[in-house]
Order: sequence, then C-alpha cells, then structure tokens
Amino acid sequence: MRSVNIKYDPKLDHLRGGAALLVFFYHLFHIVRGHWHAYPHAFLFGWLVEGHTGVALFFVLSGYLFMRIALDAPDIEWRAFMRNRVLRIYPLFVVVFIVAISIGRDAFRPADVLYLLFSNLGVAPTSNSFITGAAWTISIEFSFYLVFPFLGRFAIRNGIGWLLRLIALWLLFRCAAYAVAPNATHMYFSTLLGRFDQFLVGMACALIVQRAAPLRERRLSGLWLVGAVALAVLLLGALATWASYQLPQPKQPVWVVWGLVEAWMWGAVVLAYACWRGALPRVADRFLGEVGETSYSLYLLHGMVISLVAQFGLPFLDRLGTAAAMAVATLAALPLGMLVARVSYETIESPWLRMRGRYH
Repeated sequence: MRSVNIKYDPKLDHLRGGAALLVFFYHLFHIVRGHWHAYPHAFLFGWLVEGHTGVALFFVLSGYLFMRIALDAPDIEWRAFMRNRVLRIYPLFVVVFIVAISIGRDAFRPADVLYLLFSNLGVAPTSNSFITGAAWTISIEFSFYLVFPFLGRFAIRNGIGWLLRLIALWLLFRCAAYAVAPNATHMYFSTLLGRFDQFLVGMACALIVQRAAPLRERRLSGLWLVGAVALAVLLLGALATWASYQLPQPKQPVWVVWGLVEAWMWGAVVLAYACWRGALPRVADRFLGEVGETSYSLYLLHGMVISLVAQFGLPFLDRLGTAAAMAVATLAALPLGMLVARVSYETIESPWLRMRGRYH
C-alpha cells in the first residue's frame, strides 16, 4: 500500500501480507478442522493454531509506520491525519457493518450505529457472525489514530525512554485489571487495554531504527531475520502448548504479559526484515506484495470467503486427513480470497484512497 506521506517500502507490504495470511490461515484451520479448540501438542504449528497473533503484527506495524512518518515530518496536523485515516478504513468498514446489521436486522437497535466507533465492546453487530467478526479490531486501530499525532510528537521530544515508561505504566494497568476482570484473557485479547502497548512497541522500534546505524542503513544479515522468526515460532509454540487463547479458562496469568511479549516478538521480526540487506525471490516478493497491498480487504472479507468454501466443501473435507484437508481448503479459499480482496481494493478502497492528502 502506497502512501503520499512516506516513501514506499515493499518490505512493509510484505509484513502486512504476512499478518493477513496468519489470520487467514488461523480462521481457515479452525473452521475446517480445529473447531476453536486448543492444540497443546502442535508446538511447531503454534503460528497456525494461534494465528490470531497476526492482529498483533498489524498493530506493531501501524505504530512502526506512523512513527517513521512522524520522524520525517514531526509537524503532523491532527485534522489532516484523521481525514486520511477515515478515508483509509471507513469505506470498507461501513460496508462490512451494513452486512452485519442486515444479518441481525431483527435484533438491531438505533444505538447500534455507535458500534461504528466501538466495534469491539458490548454486543457489537459485527461480532455476531463469523463472516464479519474480524471487524472487532477496527475501533482499536482507530483509537490509536486519534492520539498518534500527539504520541509521535511527545516521543520525538522526549525520546524512547518516554515510550518505555508509558509501556511500563500500561503493564501496571494490565496487572490491575487482571485482578477484577472475570474474563481477563478475552479482555486482553479484544480491548484497547490489551493492545495499546503493541502500537507503542511499534513506535519504539521506529526510534530504535533511527538511532542505530546498521538498522538505519539496512545492513542486517539474514541471520538476524532467521533468529527473529525462530523466536516467534518458539514463543507461539509455547503459547499453544501452555496458554492457548482457545482454552476454556477465562483467566490465564500468562496473558497479563503476553500482549507485550507478543509485541516485542513481532517488533524483532519487523526490525530484522525491514532492515535486512537482502531481498526475497521475485515470486515471493510479488505474492506478498499483492497480499500486502490488498491486506485490509483480505482481512475484513476473508471470513465471508472461508464461510462459503466451508459451506460447500466441509462434507468432502471431513473425509480427509488434517494435512490434506488444509491443502485442499487453501487451494480453494486463498485464490478466491485474494481475488475478492483485489476487486474490493480496486472498487471500494482505491477511489477513497486517492482522496488522501499530506499530513502537514
């Protein structure tokens, strides 16, 4: 996705594509075979059975990207920034919201329109159906947008230490909430309290790049990237084994800190890949670039695609082993999902994106 406020970096599109694919395969696996159960013996496939972690990667990337923009142009105007953000996320989100309230038309109340701002709290219309369920993240993202121009200015003025202190304070808030929240795990997973520090970590990573010459000049070897990815695989494997989000326990102590650990885990991957001096093979570059450019549409609409594939294919897929069922489902759902995402991007997103302007 190209911006008028920063030089295009294909590696950031690759990372967006990776985040969207993590969420896509997470939902595909649990619809086709996983059925939203924990899989403690799938250590090396923790990235799949806990693929909801792609949401955290999206949030870290948002913090990283906007902090990079702020470092290049610290006088971001709040109105211009918010205008661009509304043009970026709301056209498609409103379409998904209309689908959601149409599905639940008999239960709709006029006050439900407010869920356009708070899609992850209470009984949001978008959360009542799997095909629109991914929209819960939008209000969290938008909440970060509301304060970022100020956060970016404060971080530039006060340095990374200020961000780290804010992250530490947020950890205190998380700990305090654990004691009184009856469903703490889901609270951390789905609210700003459990996610805001992930944006802050992304911002801190951008400041680290600015201050470290090997990172700023993109001189990291591939070993750093391999190490960062290996660490992510190990941590997600540990999560799947001992503290899966799919476990029935409503309060898991690990989740007090997991969101922050997850953020630094993805921050390491973002730094290692964005500052890697190498490049992907052309086929992988084009594939991830395509997925990354249309990642917002793929993210919001993939539930509809997976639901359709499952509706017609589950009787056949149920007769196959797990690996074969996932392979067949992927061959059916992923190309269709990418096609739908491309059509959505060109038809719904792109006309509004062309109306964006500079932040200052």
